[in-house]
Amino acid sequence: MEKTYPVLYKYLDVNGAKAMLYNSNIQFTNATKLNDPFDCHPGLIDFSQITPHQCKGWPKDIAIDLESHRFERDRDRAWLCCLSKNFQSILMWSYYNNHRGVCIGLDIEKVKKDIHYMLGASVDNNCHEVVYRDIIEKPNYFADKENFFYYQMLTKAKEWAHEEEARMLIFEPVPWIMALTRNPKKDEITDWKEVRAYPQIDGECFSAIYLGVNISKEDEKEIIKMSRKLNPNIHIYQMKVNPGAFKLDFSEVV
Repeated sequence: MEKTYPVLYKYLDVNGAKAMLYNSNIQFTNATKLNDPFDCHPGLIDFSQITPHQCKGWPKDIAIDLESHRFERDRDRAWLCCLSKNFQSILMWSYYNNHRGVCIGLDIEKVKKDIHYMLGASVDNNCHEVVYRDIIEKPNYFADKENFFYYQMLTKAKEWAHEEEARMLIFEPVPWIMALTRNPKKDEITDWKEVRAYPQIDGECFSAIYLGVNISKEDEKEIIKMSRKLNPNIHIYQMKVNPGAFKLDFSEVV
């Protein structure tokens, strides 16, 4: 579901945050390399209920393969930028170095100007909200009225609902925005899907920085320095434990 968001958030460990601030970029990951094996899987869609008429003269299994193969290819071709609507999620902060990480607030309207059509074979810079479902109620590809492409790209299990995720997509990113996040071994053939896309974005896209409750003083100092160099008008906040409730508070760093 496409919605308008003034700010969306990227949770990162300290090293990831430093890299993002230093390079002034944003990460897109291939859909097959996300941490949920169900994510963007073509098996979320039911291709089995095909009628003889819809087979168009092909044997049933071949007709199904012809239709479903496109969705397998879409998963291979799609690189996703995964952002959150919430910077105060205790679980999300816990994933990134036990609250020693950073959450970066991004002005999405400004980001969208930098995620443009020249970055891939197809670019969707609108932020589409992920839909979380209790069970896999597969839509019937041959009968239902779903937008099956976005159903595939935006459906996740209810267990992930705390992420409050929204996504942008680039299909077949251009080579000059691609970078491998590890050093390959000698004579190793790198799977192209292992390579991340890092489009550059303007410093004004970085609207806020949230420092984890347990971030070290050294990392805090460096992140603040990098952030203000990138955008002098950025707002910087320190996350704090609320002693009266299971929630995170925050206060601005002057």
